[in-house]
Amino acid sequence: MSDPAYPSLSAPRPATGLPVVRLTGVTRSFEQGGVRIDVLRGVNLSIRAGEIVALLGPSGSGKSTLLQAVGLLEGGFGGSIQIAGEEAATMNDEERTALRRDRLGFVYQFHHLLPDFTALENVVLPQLVAGVDRKDAEEHAGELLAALGLSQRLDHRPSQLSGGEQQRVAVARALANGPALVLADEPTGNLDEKTADRVLQEFVKLVRERGSAALIATHNERLGSSMDRVVRLHEGVLE
Repeated sequence: MSDPAYPSLSAPRPATGLPVVRLTGVTRSFEQGGVRIDVLRGVNLSIRAGEIVALLGPSGSGKSTLLQAVGLLEGGFGGSIQIAGEEAATMNDEERTALRRDRLGFVYQFHHLLPDFTALENVVLPQLVAGVDRKDAEEHAGELLAALGLSQRLDHRPSQLSGGEQQRVAVARALANGPALVLADEPTGNLDEKTADRVLQEFVKLVRERGSAALIATHNERLGSSMDRVVRLHEGVLE
């Protein structure tokens, strides 16, 4: 039974809008000890605006590799990767960097906050990089952190925050620039079960309110029912 202080996640909803990501025949292989390992084998995936999708699969199934493909975090992928209608394969490094900054948000298992900056500053910085005025950035950061229950922790550095609070700051940072798509790689995998449930509830609720789409990689089968759709990665192929 869920904690009454943290209401259940919003019910899954039908997908609407145009695709914010479309993968067609995406492949990724590695060489290890002279042996070719095919991690992704012709992945096809489309996520529409406002849709929250759970990417399920056991550890080692290639979930993180797939998120790296969607996030344009490294090269070496075959096939077509389109973000907000733009084909990544035809972009140079500068164009891909701008696309990541303007269209994508990232949440990792470990928060990766900047230790010498406060919670507020960690959420302000990506906005400044995107050219937002500091005053507007601080106001927006405060609103996001307040929505995640951190209005009393704005001036605290990461070392002064609990694990759950640190991950909430990471969620706010991911949403700071209004991304079309949020990519989350085991975002609550480093938290105890109760804290993980609370953070996930707040994460999904805020993503829904902000109108972003999300692809959330996890090995936790229980989380699938709270998403709009579930896809499973098995031996490099989505099922």
